[in-house]
Amino acid sequence: MNQSSHGRTYDCIVVGGGPAGLTAAIYLARYHLSVLVFDDQTSRAASIPLSHNLAGFPNGVSGEALLARMRTQAARYGADVRHCEITQLSKRGRLIEAISPIGHWRGRTVLLATGVINRRPHMPSSLHDDAVGRGLLRYCPVCDGYEVTDKAVGVIGVGTRSAQEAIFLRSFTRHVTVVSCENQHHLNQTQISQLQEIGIKLEPGPVTSIEIADDFLVVNTPGARLRFASVYPALGSDVRSDLALRLGAGLSPEGCVTVDAHQRTTVGGLYAAGDVVHGLDQISHAMGQATVAATAIRNDLCEQSLRVR
Repeated sequence: MNQSSHGRTYDCIVVGGGPAGLTAAIYLARYHLSVLVFDDQTSRAASIPLSHNLAGFPNGVSGEALLARMRTQAARYGADVRHCEITQLSKRGRLIEAISPIGHWRGRTVLLATGVINRRPHMPSSLHDDAVGRGLLRYCPVCDGYEVTDKAVGVIGVGTRSAQEAIFLRSFTRHVTVVSCENQHHLNQTQISQLQEIGIKLEPGPVTSIEIADDFLVVNTPGARLRFASVYPALGSDVRSDLALRLGAGLSPEGCVTVDAHQRTTVGGLYAAGDVVHGLDQISHAMGQATVAATAIRNDLCEQSLRVR
């Protein structure tokens, strides 16, 4: 059913239904502002099998369970959450229009919380998802390096990124191997010597296939069959900042949305929080940014006399 923008104008439209977007929605709704959240159900948080570093959950919490709790909390205070992808933002005077394939909506402000997308190793999607769910494939050593303590860990990648990730993981385990996803590691001799000095192994690539065997992830190359308790792809990620870019917002060289200390972008009425903004890609950090953004939105709207209570 088509949804027209000629009806209600929302105080804030939140694009993104992950921890940043839902935290902002909770705060905005509790500020007595009208909030519409668009969740395209691609949040990276949803794929977390069990997070142990989020304060308040001593036994851990899955990403799906956390997001469900947050959606319930946002709805309790009046936030409207819809499962829909926003494909374009457009300025309409002092308003911003959010456009999707099924309709368009107007907001006095818009908060972008679209996050990033991990670059995956080449493997079937079903195998990938199974490996992630079992903790055999991991994307965040800051989040779960503790879980691989003293275990055999593989890092797939090339260049400085793979070296840095391996060095970070070395503080959790002595059994770290960097497996090139190409024919070469693309490391200089200084980097190679540094890795070798701390006991990190280097295996030539390319990776030809990945499989699950018992409780291990097996990485195959032309010359080896490597078994790991967990593997970290050090392949980078793609920032989902296209909506901001097409609206004219400034981006960092890495493609992150540029914001000030209150999460305001360079476009009036547009704010951003979470992994789409430069910073530590952690749920707690995203929540903090979302809190700052929601409060700035509330205060800015009051100053504009568009919403006074």
